[in-house]
Amino acid sequence: MATEQWFVGPLPRGPRETQPPDDFEPGAQPCGDPSWSTPPGQPGDPAKAQQADVQEQLLEASPSTPTLGPLAPGPGPIPPRLSLDTMFSPITEQLHYLLKKADDFQSYLIYSRDQVQKEQLAKAMPTFLKMCEPYFLYLEAAARSMPPIYGALQELVRKGLLEISQQLTLRLEQLVLMYASFGFVDLEETDPLSISCFFCGRFSISPSHEVSIFRYCAPAAYTASRFPRYLYKKMRWNLETTSEPGGQGQDSHVDYYFLCYRDTWEDTGKSPANSCPQIQKLWSIGRWVPLGPAKDDLYSWILCPQPPGDYQQLLTIGFEEPSHMLATDLLVQILTGQTGPVRPPSAAGPAAWAAQGS
Repeated sequence: MATEQWFVGPLPRGPRETQPPDDFEPGAQPCGDPSWSTPPGQPGDPAKAQQADVQEQLLEASPSTPTLGPLAPGPGPIPPRLSLDTMFSPITEQLHYLLKKADDFQSYLIYSRDQVQKEQLAKAMPTFLKMCEPYFLYLEAAARSMPPIYGALQELVRKGLLEISQQLTLRLEQLVLMYASFGFVDLEETDPLSISCFFCGRFSISPSHEVSIFRYCAPAAYTASRFPRYLYKKMRWNLETTSEPGGQGQDSHVDYYFLCYRDTWEDTGKSPANSCPQIQKLWSIGRWVPLGPAKDDLYSWILCPQPPGDYQQLLTIGFEEPSHMLATDLLVQILTGQTGPVRPPSAAGPAAWAAQGS
């Protein structure tokens, strides 16, 4: 069996254990397309040299696999139209590769009797999540970025890409929660080495506005101080606004949006036994509202243990949690003004975005 740096050696097998597939075989990964640029690392990601070496080995690819490209006609004879199955073949092949790696992580966790190997796998988990980032980046950018790049097939392609993205997101969330249940991974957001959330893609909604997606593995209190009370976050979107192309400088500003639920039985003081489980969580999308310190007051920032903030609710969804894909769809509708006149504080509004893109 081919082994990685974090796998010390073959594992003993029990009566219920099946032989895991060869791990991280060279040439098995079809994600070597250089057009998939890796997004910048998020705060809290470990940057250890050993894990960087492991990641380089993981990302070695076989001969490049063609990716799904725009359908714009070029000069010369029109090529035969490809079926959607053929177009999606390299994308689903990459999905199966990453799902197989997730299954390998899970198999070693469940069947390995070596505690040291399990700890090594837990340390490698951030590397595996980062290895999935270029794939998420491609899926979300190809499906959501404006203007559409697939013409009349845009809606079919968009749905297929986002369903793949959602499938991998939920699998990774399940994997991290399993490692956390064994005590090998910390989900506490205040721990810089924890895996409280992970990157799920990035896309643009205008030439100067980009949205990055993050998903929390488990619902987390909105702030460490638990204010506002009874409010828990499940997803976060970073809206980065940059100056117009050709303008003076490249100043940027980031606004933070969240998918949250309010625990209604905690808010009313009722016990779970006296409440209907279906109406305990009221889901909504809102925006982080900073309450201080002032941006130019460095001394106050040094003395501030945690920047205070409030939650500005922008859209009430209901008592059913939206899917990962639907939640981002709703946020895009909010940002583009399709659900009301909601404006990010750092932008002039949807009308200005349309003017910039024209």
